[in-house]
Order: sequence, then structure tokens, then C-alpha cells
Amino acid sequence: MKFINYLETISGVDIYGITSFLIFFIFFLAVSTWALKADKNMISEIEQLPLKP
Repeated sequence: MKFINYLETISGVDIYGITSFLIFFIFFLAVSTWALKADKNMISEIEQLPLKP
């Protein structure tokens, strides 16, 4: 039996795909907004963190 057949037997399985996509999309928008609005000095500090001794 194929994996898709197992998924078809679960009632309401389509909501899992929609929910996971919405969580990813909202997180992506939040991180993008933060990155665009962040202070440039803070970004340059964060850039240098791996290189500082």
C-alpha cells in the first residue's frame, strides 16, 4: 500500500498541509519584516559575531 493511501484514510488530513503552510508563511513574513526594519548597526554587529574571538 502506498503512503498516499494511508493519508487518504485520515479524516481532515488536508488541514495539516494548510496549517503548516500558514505557519511557515507567517514566520517568513515576520522574519522578513524584522530584517527590513532592523537597525543597520545591529545587523553589522550580528554579522561580525562569528568572527569575533
